[in-house]
Amino acid sequence: MKNIIPFVFILFASCRPCQNLNFTLNETVFTKTVNCPDNGECSIELIPNKSLEFKIDEFGISYPIITDGEKTILKYTYTRKPALNTQDSNYTEIVYAELDKTITEISLTSKELQTVKLYFGRLCYCKGETGYYSIKNGSFKIEKSSKNTVKIDIEFNIKEVPQIISKISETISLKSNETN
Repeated sequence: MKNIIPFVFILFASCRPCQNLNFTLNETVFTKTVNCPDNGECSIELIPNKSLEFKIDEFGISYPIITDGEKTILKYTYTRKPALNTQDSNYTEIVYAELDKTITEISLTSKELQTVKLYFGRLCYCKGETGYYSIKNGSFKIEKSSKNTVKIDIEFNIKEVPQIISKISETISLKSNETN
């Protein structure tokens, strides 16, 4: 019994408080990203107190509807610089995910990706190759990087349309609008 008491004391003394991510946003976080193709601009938004739903129009093309709700929306946007003196050269790719209101660490693959409504959007003058598509192949991970920052890693492939963005790896601050 005497040997157990010092062991229990050492065990409790060596334990640190849990360092898991558990963060609730009160306002939108907008961050320009570091990792972006040279010919465009990229950003990540975390939008609290919203809900994400995808509907299909009369032409069979999916589109997002964001409404007030109890979730946090992650929105990654890549916008290619338009070609000079060229009409209809606008091109944007968007990745959406619907997270719980309280952002926690998460790691998902393949079929699990739809638990966060992970979608890829391609918006351009590309007849028959524009719209939003559910991401079924890939991985999605959010983990704590430091006290007020998270690392977001997303890798995916879409079979329906060509894509420029297939990997997102960013560390963002949850307290300010600065990239870390």
